[in-house]
Amino acid sequence: LYWDVNLSGSRVLLEAMAAAGCRTLVFSSSATVYGIPEQVPIPETAQVQPNNPYGHTKAAVEQMLTDVATSNPGWRVASLRYFNPVGAHPSGQLGEDPSGIPNNLFPYITQVAAGRLEHLRVFGNDYPTRDGSGERDYLHVMDLAEAHAATLSYLMQQKGDIQLTFNLGTGQARSVFEVIKAFQTATGIAIPHKVCPRRPGDVPKLEASPELAAQVLGWRAKRSLEQMCRDGWAWQQANPNGYR
Repeated sequence: LYWDVNLSGSRVLLEAMAAAGCRTLVFSSSATVYGIPEQVPIPETAQVQPNNPYGHTKAAVEQMLTDVATSNPGWRVASLRYFNPVGAHPSGQLGEDPSGIPNNLFPYITQVAAGRLEHLRVFGNDYPTRDGSGERDYLHVMDLAEAHAATLSYLMQQKGDIQLTFNLGTGQARSVFEVIKAFQTATGIAIPHKVCPRRPGDVPKLEASPELAAQVLGWRAKRSLEQMCRDGWAWQQANPNGYR
């Protein structure tokens, strides 16, 4: 399914764009393309070595974009390697509503807080990290949105062919247990949790080096982990059953 949606879908999109004479694209890539990184924080020059199907498909689309832009003049392309976007619009009207039991930490926490799920499953507490749980670079979705606007604005100002890659993160990884504590502090709601075995494909730590985006785009993440928790919970409170 990842290959069909990510790779095949992107190929069809590129064909439609070329036919319409539209050659400016901001692509939603992912930090999963780095797999188990050889250095942390991770720069954009780090080796691309994904270790799960999702990461493989994102790396494949990046390569396809490079090939298209190299072999056809006029393309302006930027690949944004998201680290871990979380939270919601502060109005509480736009938020994340994954199908079934969430695969990602943050919507899992908010659904436990709302009573939709009994407890949070923490996948692994024996990683070589500060407290044994996996560490990720969590980014407020509004910072992510502003990064897209900054990237598109920059591309539209360029006259010639251009290909860019940017990491989008805060540059500060947080552990699962730290996120649980931050959510409880921000909302006053206890999050019961149980430690489970590690999941295949998970890595101990992902943390961005966001300096290139700051230098080229003038963008940096501004919102705190507390804001991510507060805004994500505001949406879940307003939509206890999601969009249903």
